[in-house]
Amino acid sequence: MKRYEMEPEGVCPMLITFDLDGDVVHNVKFTGGCNGNLKAIGKVVEGWTVDQVEGMFKGNTCGRRPTSCVDQLSRLVREAYESQQEAS
Repeated sequence: MKRYEMEPEGVCPMLITFDLDGDVVHNVKFTGGCNGNLKAIGKVVEGWTVDQVEGMFKGNTCGRRPTSCVDQLSRLVREAYESQQEAS
């Protein structure tokens, strides 16, 4: 299992941290943003695959922003997973 700390773009949280065990997401934590909602998202996606996170959340927007916290999560877990695949 590998730990990732990644900076999202265009959203309130400054940092999203998570673990990847193969393609399975664990221990999602957001630094900054709407604390209660983001804690809930971490609980919801616990044990989901990268494909499941991306399928559910990619493209979701927040207000007038072209992205959202969950959209950024989906993008970052995909980016981490692909970098992991390239390294092997």
